[in-house]
Amino acid sequence: MNIPQLRQSLKNKWLNYYAENREWVTRIGVWVNCGEQRRPSSSFILATLSILEPQLTQMLPLIVELSNNPDRIVAALGLNFNPDEQLAAIAKEREQAAIQESLAKMLPAAPEQVEIATAAVSNLIAKMDESCQGISGQSD
Repeated sequence: MNIPQLRQSLKNKWLNYYAENREWVTRIGVWVNCGEQRRPSSSFILATLSILEPQLTQMLPLIVELSNNPDRIVAALGLNFNPDEQLAAIAKEREQAAIQESLAKMLPAAPEQVEIATAAVSNLIAKMDESCQGISGQSD
């Protein structure tokens, strides 16, 4: 089992759930301050994730044997954050990525295209003779 991958999966599922249900989750009395983070209670997060992630359900008995403190479990799973702030950060990252993508479309041609243009100029120069008479060979 890949623990970082499980943590990322849990984080994504939690944030998706929260975003879809924010309207009512923000109004119920499950909010706490834990480690200077305002977030729903650990019990609420764990109960929600136990439904969303079957792997967590299989692991919870072992996890609870190691620590029965829900705040420590949520912190160990990497979920001790304010979901509103996290969603805002994700939105900002997506906006910046979209800006970068649109800027990339406005940049000059790729290096391969520039090299082709440079080669064409080099061929033109090679056609000119050393007596400065140009391509046609006519003198001024």
